[in-house]
Amino acid sequence: MLFELLINKPLLWVLLLFIYSVFSVYPQELLYRTFFFNRYKNYFKSESLFLFVNAICFSLSHLFFKNSLVLLMTFIGGLLFALTFNKTKSTLLVSIEHAIYGSWLFTVGMGAMLGFPT
Repeated sequence: MLFELLINKPLLWVLLLFIYSVFSVYPQELLYRTFFFNRYKNYFKSESLFLFVNAICFSLSHLFFKNSLVLLMTFIGGLLFALTFNKTKSTLLVSIEHAIYGSWLFTVGMGAMLGFPT
């Protein structure tokens, strides 16, 4: 599966990365970082706990994939994205980071478990 779509269908690969970034990554970051941070940050005294809860919520939103590896990877990604957003307060920057990691997973052949067509 390594680089299978990139090698066999490069135009589809580019199209899927664009669609993923615009219609999946950006809305997720608006919800899980921008909205979540603005709405719930004041309810937490501990910044570490707040970032942990944000990562848990992000991870649990991927439950429908029914894959524990996906939950683990999205939890780790959620922590990274929460740290980036907490530091920069930039939806655009965290969306770019999310798109890079997600596109990398898709490119190396892990897209099927994340719901991408192959």
